[in-house]
Amino acid sequence: MASCNFCGAGINAVERLITGPDGVAICNRCIQTCYSMVQSEKNLVGKQHAKNLVADGDAFYKNRLPSPAELKEHLDKFVIGQDRAKTALSVAVYNHYKRLRFKNDPSFLDLQEIPVEIDKSNILFVGPTGSGKTLLAQTLARFLQVPFTIADATVLTEAGYVGEDVDSILVRLFQAAEYNVQAAERGIVFIDEIDKIARKSANPSITRDVSGEGVQQGLLKILEGTVSAIPPKGGRKHPEQNMVHLNTRNILFICGGAFETLDKVISKRVNSGGGMGFGADVLSHNESNVGELLKKCEPEDLIGYGLLPELVGRLPVIVSLDELDEKALLKILTVPQNSLIKQYKQLFAMDKVKLEWTDDALDEIVKKTVEQKTGARGLRSVMERILIPYMFDISNFHETTLRIDEEIVKKSLTNLSRKAEV
Repeated sequence: MASCNFCGAGINAVERLITGPDGVAICNRCIQTCYSMVQSEKNLVGKQHAKNLVADGDAFYKNRLPSPAELKEHLDKFVIGQDRAKTALSVAVYNHYKRLRFKNDPSFLDLQEIPVEIDKSNILFVGPTGSGKTLLAQTLARFLQVPFTIADATVLTEAGYVGEDVDSILVRLFQAAEYNVQAAERGIVFIDEIDKIARKSANPSITRDVSGEGVQQGLLKILEGTVSAIPPKGGRKHPEQNMVHLNTRNILFICGGAFETLDKVISKRVNSGGGMGFGADVLSHNESNVGELLKKCEPEDLIGYGLLPELVGRLPVIVSLDELDEKALLKILTVPQNSLIKQYKQLFAMDKVKLEWTDDALDEIVKKTVEQKTGARGLRSVMERILIPYMFDISNFHETTLRIDEEIVKKSLTNLSRKAEV
């Protein structure tokens, strides 16, 4: 007669006996006991994990906050160029977390003075594609060891419509903080493609714009500071769901966008009311660098581009990024620890092939990338076009060293361009 291999009870003494391979069996009582043991272990692990998160939060306030100069020095190791943007970002982030230290440590404050509530200063990155907007925010958040998440504004819609609600941004931050409310409330959120939700003009829309103006209106409350009820696991809200309340007052929001035609708006403002005659200071858009125009960006230009005045007012720190030139792209290609040159060398080294590049070949790659106007992201696409034929035949490659020179680069790019035209 069959019996349980764990407790020895016979088939007539239990409600259910489950038989497995080789005649191994387990009864319903032993299954329930095993399940209870597993759940107890999970609860213990969860409690210990929560204690560790609280300890991490305490350590955040006890550790010394790096100065703006130290923050910029760290950014210099990973981001090439953009010194003005790195300086402005370092100061803004330092001031943001300094005010949190003051708020949580009364010993910093002079009790004889009237306490002053310092508001946060959210940041807006304005710069061409591939100039390093996302990399700047990501690198700084990793250095400060605070929760960080990236949200794409193009997938957001007004509440009640198909797409993601604005509150989904906070859900991602809460998940990045490992479901710790205290950690999430001092995190950093980077909202990319903020320019894609701009209105078509500065005038209010006469029809409902659920993925543009509606999203901007939804962002107003969380940018300034509000207690938002979010579903911890994401998804749509419903009445029977348990909500987590997250205060966004101390969350630093960094918005970024390419703002492709913003330079024309700035150029129009700068040249408007310009004088006449030989001494007039008129800035020609064709003769001016896009980066130089973006440095002159004012809130009224962003409003003219299509952002709500209320949204612009909640992004007081406007940081423009320069368009990467050939010198900066060459450094990006070779200098960083995870540069593309080092990545592809390692890929070929896995097949016991040593990859070498001449200086002229690298200059040609950079020149082609500048022509495409795709920023640092374009470097990888150009290198892929050159190396795909060699990577395809890597198993039949009999040489131990592959040397890429200027002639190979020009030939590869020319051949592919002709195939595309055909």
